[in-house]
Amino acid sequence: METYVTTEKLQTSLAYIKKSPGDNCIVEMIVIRPDVDQRKILQEGYLDVEKGLIGDNWYTKGSSKTKDGSSHPDMQLNIMNSRCISVIAKNKERWHLAGDQLFIDMDLSDENLPTGTQLIIGTAIIEITAIPHNGCKKFARRFGADAVKFVNSPDGKKYHLRGINAKIIRSGKIKVGDITKKK
Repeated sequence: METYVTTEKLQTSLAYIKKSPGDNCIVEMIVIRPDVDQRKILQEGYLDVEKGLIGDNWYTKGSSKTKDGSSHPDMQLNIMNSRCISVIAKNKERWHLAGDQLFIDMDLSDENLPTGTQLIIGTAIIEITAIPHNGCKKFARRFGADAVKFVNSPDGKKYHLRGINAKIIRSGKIKVGDITKKK
């Protein structure tokens, strides 16, 4: 049986997570979700303005947040702070279970990345969108109820510990180790 990180450990880790850099940040992992509950870790990927991260199911899966059930243009990418997932998942082999496509060592707070902020990653440009990204039942099953409470807490919301959504503005190649910088 999987043991989860305790609330105490999560609270203690907040100071470490808050030290994430605000700019010139490293892409630590790229993940595609070819189908529901499937994950594949990539060393490099291609961000396409229309189709999202190539190989990911964002485009074909659709969204309950659109009237016609099509994929939501403001939810092409889910980005999570790599320091946060490193604490929650306990080891890098479990990061991909979070369901996010990009894990970046970056301060994801509104103060650092307000809606509309554009980021250059590799040869692509993405833009932070306003749609919140919250912890859910799947996240709780994978990482425990304490992890969901932590990412959905007031501090969790302030620092977007569960992550943020973004859309692709310019198609381009990205790879693990790329520097993410504000445009």
